[in-house]
Amino acid sequence: MSPLPLQGVTVVAVEQAVAAPLCTSRLVDSGARVIKIERPEGDFARGYDDAIGGDSSYFAWANHGKESVVLDFKSPDDAALLSKIVASSDVFVQNLAPGAVERAGFGSAQLRAQYPKLITCDVSGYGESPELADKKAYDLLVQAESGLISVSGGPGEMGRIGVSICDVGTGITAYGAILEALIRRGVTGEGSELKVSLFDVAAEWMTVPLAQHEGGVGTPQRVGLKHPTIAPYGAFATSEGALTLISIQNEREWDRLCQQVLRQPGLAIDRRFDSNNARVSHRQELETELGLVIGELSQATFQRRLGEASLAFGSVNDLDGLAGHRALRRRTVVSTQGSAVEIPAHPVRVRTSESSPPEAQSNMVPRIGAHTDQIRAEFS
Repeated sequence: MSPLPLQGVTVVAVEQAVAAPLCTSRLVDSGARVIKIERPEGDFARGYDDAIGGDSSYFAWANHGKESVVLDFKSPDDAALLSKIVASSDVFVQNLAPGAVERAGFGSAQLRAQYPKLITCDVSGYGESPELADKKAYDLLVQAESGLISVSGGPGEMGRIGVSICDVGTGITAYGAILEALIRRGVTGEGSELKVSLFDVAAEWMTVPLAQHEGGVGTPQRVGLKHPTIAPYGAFATSEGALTLISIQNEREWDRLCQQVLRQPGLAIDRRFDSNNARVSHRQELETELGLVIGELSQATFQRRLGEASLAFGSVNDLDGLAGHRALRRRTVVSTQGSAVEIPAHPVRVRTSESSPPEAQSNMVPRIGAHTDQIRAEFS
């Protein structure tokens, strides 16, 4: 059976909430051993809900397969133990409040001076700016500060993105940076000091709206289930009131939509709609014309014609729709209370030349401090 790619890599994670834990959960899935350092009351994300067999859905998703160790590294004995663990590790990840690990003697610069091969990764809210060093940052706050909320929602109301997208994006960004650092260390023998912030990730995602705002194109408006700069790209109701989202990316597709799906060839050559810019400029008229035709079709007929015309479309599903979706794959995690619960699977599927797939990591959600005695014995 082939090994996972990070088998033999040890990660120390002084982490809480979502961004850093999601990063290190990806390292677990890649084969790394992740030792999670918690306070006696545990990572506060354990209390967000109890949807997964009595455990928080956030916590179970981002922490199964880790080893939980309760330490108070403000105490000399526990600080000494943490030092021994870090000395034997490859990666150190933390997302505590700014300055907390430095005051305890575990800042990145301090650790890198002691252990040149160590890779450190600091996950923060707003980066290194002294003016914002003490500003607390959680996902929705960063959605707001970065302007992400300003371009999300409908015409009459701003809206939060429906998942913790800044946390998730930051965790995955940090994961990629750590993988790059591991590759670099394999070439140079040297570790790295990595810094990733929620704000930087969200701001980089806002490149297109910011460029449009500053470059004279115009500030993108909130348009609900539509695209602000491509048309038609949005949701349309069929005769039974069901929504289907279509995406027309070029003039060939626009012609096929008019000819094969709507069966309105005149729309394809209408001067108001003969380019994307023209369609965006006449969006209200365009959507009125399309809505009249699509509203006479059943969703089954509309989607069948779209498929036959090789045009992109999707149903606007609720969570029942996701749960029953043919593309949804699942994995099983086991809660701290012993309940086996299926959650969406890791999005990457690995194929190798080996006859057997890589061996899966543990699917257990760790109890607070479940591995403390074991770790104390191992590193004493």
